[in-house]
Amino acid sequence: MQRLCNTDDIPEREARGFDTDKGPIFITQRDGAFYGYLNNCPHLGTELEYQENQFLDMDREYIICSTHGALFQVEDGACIFGPCQGDHLTAVEISVHSDGGIYLVE
Repeated sequence: MQRLCNTDDIPEREARGFDTDKGPIFITQRDGAFYGYLNNCPHLGTELEYQENQFLDMDREYIICSTHGALFQVEDGACIFGPCQGDHLTAVEISVHSDGGIYLVE
């Protein structure tokens, strides 16, 4: 397993990007749970963020693609608005350990 960060590094309703062996990914937190996805839009294959670590919309409710404004649900990566509606972000398996670390499961 690859240690990515501590849970404190990703505040509620924020996200952080990481370069990993699986490629660029990001992790976001919602209601105390952490979700990890490949940093890749299912429509165009581009990276999602418009600035470093800016993966969420203005209200911090949805993941947003900076290229065309598609919106994705945090909990399951489903596209609910935009040209890729019905598609999903690719989830990556992460694990939160008792040491406070977030790990990428290989």
